[in-house]
Amino acid sequence: MVNICGIDEAGRGPIAGPVCAAAVVLPKDFPFEILADSKKLSQKRREAAETVIKQRSLAWAVAWSSRAEIDSVNILQATLHAMQRAFAKIERSGVHVDLILVDGNKTPRFALPCQAVVKGDDSVFEIMAASILAKTARDNLMVLMDKRYPQWGYAGHKGYPTKAHLEACRTFGPSPIQRLTFRY
Repeated sequence: MVNICGIDEAGRGPIAGPVCAAAVVLPKDFPFEILADSKKLSQKRREAAETVIKQRSLAWAVAWSSRAEIDSVNILQATLHAMQRAFAKIERSGVHVDLILVDGNKTPRFALPCQAVVKGDDSVFEIMAASILAKTARDNLMVLMDKRYPQWGYAGHKGYPTKAHLEACRTFGPSPIQRLTFRY
């Protein structure tokens, strides 16, 4: 059996908070029917799938690039760094990986064979699982950030540049987790 590690991210589009990457290796007997692109699942279904992924996967990992790193190296490079960190955790788990599949059209550098898969979060089960873990982890963090910085409303928009978020930035200035290389 070929062990595939799927990798995806959450948080490239927002103007606040970190970017999160997840890596997942699934067994052949995984209940694949619970998986889909995380953006197409309700929050309830995502959270239920997250639990099963964490319980039943051969290995899973989540890693981050901070707001400061995003501002320092740019969002693409920070995303690729988070992906490398997530995969490094998979390697440390001892689970053998034959192939890495990354959602999108760019991949980080790995010592193993790696391919970019455009819309992989809609077609590759391992990437779907990674998509779910990255989105739930980042969403949960942004809800916590909402409690710390309530005037910016992070629980509602998760840092995306919505009308309400942009208005909060104009009213209160950038929050401590605002990506400062973006214009408001």
